[in-house]
Amino acid sequence: MFFLKNQNPRKLKFFLISIIIISLGIIIAVFSTYRNILDETAGLKSAIQSAAKMSLGKVHHTATRDGVIEWSLDASSAKLLDEKKQLILDDLSVVFYMKDGGKAYITAEKGFLHTDSSDIEVAGNVVVKNDNYVLKTEKLNYEHTRRILFSNVFVEISSDSEKLTADSISFDLNTKKTMLEGNVKGTFSENINL
Repeated sequence: MFFLKNQNPRKLKFFLISIIIISLGIIIAVFSTYRNILDETAGLKSAIQSAAKMSLGKVHHTATRDGVIEWSLDASSAKLLDEKKQLILDDLSVVFYMKDGGKAYITAEKGFLHTDSSDIEVAGNVVVKNDNYVLKTEKLNYEHTRRILFSNVFVEISSDSEKLTADSISFDLNTKKTMLEGNVKGTFSENINL
């Protein structure tokens, strides 16, 4: 009460109005800053969305030639980049169908499907399996016109009785011929028949 009795009412009024004006200024500044952050985030989202013409979840695609299924692909999500004619894929799996009824299964973290050529690139913990072998690498490509799987990075192929490593591999899905190149090393068990 001592403070109020000894103060001039005009000074007190001026002091209270000053506090209100300063408080309003702080609120407006905080609101403006928050609004700018939201605008920048919206701009970033629209830039990503304009590069990707379409984003999809859970994608399934099947490639056929002359009525015969050659491969089918599943992915947890995809983004279509129309100008590059690419579908960017996450957590994908591909099944390649052989002429003799066999299948090769590929899983990878990321991939690209070239929509104009049906060529596929996969990367990140790439695993290829069939009835007899498991291949592991970090990158693998599929050329659709020649039906060839190939990798130009280190590969490891294993089965119950053997293990092979090489700097590159190519596998023809039509003829089932495999070519390993560069630092090819192998380990075979004594039960192998040549």
